[in-house]
Amino acid sequence: WVENLSKDKLIPSLKQSLSDLQTDYVDLTLVHWPSPNDAVSVKEFMQELLAAKKMGLTREIGISNFTIPLMEQAIAAVGVENIATNQIELSPYLQNHKVVNWAKQHGIHITSYMTLAYGKALKDETIQTIAKKHNATPAQIILAWAMNEGYSVIPSSTKRENLASNLLSVNIKLDSEDKQAIAKLDCHDRLVSPEGLAPHWD
Repeated sequence: WVENLSKDKLIPSLKQSLSDLQTDYVDLTLVHWPSPNDAVSVKEFMQELLAAKKMGLTREIGISNFTIPLMEQAIAAVGVENIATNQIELSPYLQNHKVVNWAKQHGIHITSYMTLAYGKALKDETIQTIAKKHNATPAQIILAWAMNEGYSVIPSSTKRENLASNLLSVNIKLDSEDKQAIAKLDCHDRLVSPEGLAPHWD
């Protein structure tokens, strides 16, 4: 968390998390939000994350909610080869092409969160029409769309049947007509932008 990004707190915080999880390492450690008002520089926390990786506390390191200028700073700090992903809000309503295209051009993989737009996109007529065409659920269509765009997707659900249903989205192949229809839904509708935490979005 942002209060544990400084050089004296990041690794002790990660070690405490590993202890709580009863494991020696995690596969991926992300900076969940950049430090508000640059209280801790990107260089400082990224280099500390890299140190944690070299210590074997985490196999990979990454960033979340990073804009293009913040990604530039992260790359300058540790090299793009050490940034596993940038986890950002993406949905049919917030397709974030500027950030996505920049990340792809510079070799940073994208992980999509809030992909179903808090469930709002499930009720979308366009999505529902495509779902009927493929004999699928709206959630499966949206997840298939995101994976087709090349993103890792992390939908959450409290219901086992929804988790099982979501997994079936890997079998859905959208055609160009489907993709064009979903592309038209983009309206820059950002749902996650907490005051005091969110950077100045691209």
